[in-house]
Amino acid sequence: MLQFVLSGVAIGSIYGLMGMALAISFYVTRIINFAQGQLMMVTVMVTAELASSGYPVWLAALAGLACSCIVGILSYVIAVRPILLSNRFSFGWLVSTLGFAVIVENAAAYIWGPTSQAFPPILNGISLPIGGAVLTAQQLLAIVTAAVLAAGFEIVRRYTLFGKLGMATAADPEMASAIGANTAIVAIVAFAVSAVYAGIAGLLIGPSTFANPYLGDTFGTYGFIAMMIGGGTERPIAAMFGGLLLGVCAEGANALINSQASDWFPFIVLVLILIVSPKGLFSTSNPLFRPRRAAVTRG
Repeated sequence: MLQFVLSGVAIGSIYGLMGMALAISFYVTRIINFAQGQLMMVTVMVTAELASSGYPVWLAALAGLACSCIVGILSYVIAVRPILLSNRFSFGWLVSTLGFAVIVENAAAYIWGPTSQAFPPILNGISLPIGGAVLTAQQLLAIVTAAVLAAGFEIVRRYTLFGKLGMATAADPEMASAIGANTAIVAIVAFAVSAVYAGIAGLLIGPSTFANPYLGDTFGTYGFIAMMIGGGTERPIAAMFGGLLLGVCAEGANALINSQASDWFPFIVLVLILIVSPKGLFSTSNPLFRPRRAAVTRG
């Protein structure tokens, strides 16, 4: 049991990063970027290609993150901003972001081919015994990185001027613009940051899988589930908790049911949680986590 819990936390950290990537862009613009998984894929493919060409892995990874960041900004400029300028309450971004995802995915398949490529190993060869379980250094790196990124984002969101601008833009973009905030720049930065989070998730999972143009579909879906389970539509950090829970449930299903259970069991978990708390397990509307009002005593 300790083994699948630790393995679940490791893979759940990846899901949580993907969930946070979706939640960050949603937090500011109130749209879900369905091309988020493809941003992760761009980082993985560029890193694998440059590493196989002889470049240092660290340089290839930085180039991959930069490309993901550029594509993330383009996704906002091309697929989101025109829709928001036309009608902020329109759901046209559902189609535009899905279309952008298809374009990026097919462009990657055209450039690198539809087959899988090897991703450079990072720390997979190092194993760390923990109790009766074993974690690779790569899995431990994923857990630590996810914790640092989640905490770092929350600190920036709460205690910096830019974080407060993001909260103001999320609450009321017209009012934020009226007090002098450049809401377009705030949204662009949000999409760039979300692309970096997705790219880092790709770098962390890459050594355990292959570089494939269709990799983003799977992890984009799990990131969306993590965001909905945690309640990341209200607080991005809640998506990380949702990802951790999702990872443990998926690994537990594989261990206790069968090796294919992780393909369908997370959806059952999502449905059950949304029945109990429609906005997510860690949302403020969940009665289990709702702040209690101080009792008022009458004299």
